[in-house]
Amino acid sequence: MESHHPFLEKVRQKADLKDLDEARRATEVLFRTMRDVMTNEAVERVEEELDKNPASDEVEELWEDTNPIVNFLSKIRPQLKIKPENFLVRLRQEGNLPGADAEKIIKAIFSATKEELSPERMQEVASFLPGEIGEMWEQA
Repeated sequence: MESHHPFLEKVRQKADLKDLDEARRATEVLFRTMRDVMTNEAVERVEEELDKNPASDEVEELWEDTNPIVNFLSKIRPQLKIKPENFLVRLRQEGNLPGADAEKIIKAIFSATKEELSPERMQEVASFLPGEIGEMWEQA
C-alpha cells in the first residue's frame, strides 16, 4: 500500500497519524484551507506544476477538491482572509481529528508538499499563508 501512496505515507509518519485515511482527511482539509486563502490564479499554477510531474499524481489528486460544489464555489468567490488559528480549528473539526496535534500535522503536510513544488511555487504559496501558518510553511 505504501508504494501507491508515498505522499500520504510521509504525512502519516511525520504527523504520527494512525493510518492513511487520517492522513488523507487532514491533507484534503489543509489543502482546501490553503486554496481558500490563495487567488484562483495561484491555485491553478500549483495545480499545473503538480500536473507536469507524473510522480505528483497523488498530490495533484489531493490538491483538487473532490466535492464538485465546493470546487465550483471556490472558483467563483474571492480569496478568503483566514486567521492562523482557523487553520488549526478547521483541520481538527473538518478532518475529524479531535485532540490531534494540528501544528505537527500541518508541518508534516507542508514538508511533504514542498518536496513536490518548485522554489518559485513554494515562495508563492508562502505569500498567501497568514502569520504562524506561513512560519510553519517556512520551517517545514
